[in-house]
Amino acid sequence: MTPSFDHLVKQLKKLPGLGFRSAERIALHVLVEQPDQMSGLVQALDSASKRVKRCVRCGNLSEEELCGICEDSRRDESVLCVVEQVPDLLAIESSGSFRGLYHVLHGKLSPIKGIGPDKLNLESLEKRLNEGKHSEVVLALGNDIEGEATCYYIMDTLIGESPIKVSRIGFGLPSGGGILYADQITLKSAMDGRRSYHR
Repeated sequence: MTPSFDHLVKQLKKLPGLGFRSAERIALHVLVEQPDQMSGLVQALDSASKRVKRCVRCGNLSEEELCGICEDSRRDESVLCVVEQVPDLLAIESSGSFRGLYHVLHGKLSPIKGIGPDKLNLESLEKRLNEGKHSEVVLALGNDIEGEATCYYIMDTLIGESPIKVSRIGFGLPSGGGILYADQITLKSAMDGRRSYHR
């Protein structure tokens, strides 16, 4: 193959969930099988890179200062669901099991990987919690060591002795499993069956 093709495959391979074969298939699809789709794809990527940003309040994707969920007056602002990544938020939303607000951390604590509190979207979470609008925080983080460590950090450092109720989803989620890979029924069960979370 050509150097340009190889470079395209290498760039596609950097995307999550794509191995070499998948990246190669996508590259062949847009270059050989459906070349008319290339200009639309490039235009969409360019437009999104310029317009899509993080919501300043919750960290969700938005083209405005606030995302559609934060702007929605019909949401229950008393309950705040903390998730690891935007895909987790989207998965919970699609399950239809939650009508509160969200906060996206964009990761979880992992000292081994060099991810400390300063690398996560925790400063704005602390600010939101101090505003006193939320009576419950739902910790919807992965059921693994890093997820648990992040939950404990939020409990001890950000919530502390405040009267905010803290709950943790987990019912129906396998040990070490993530939110993104659970089906809608499992996510609904996990949200409906959330339990109080204690130190």
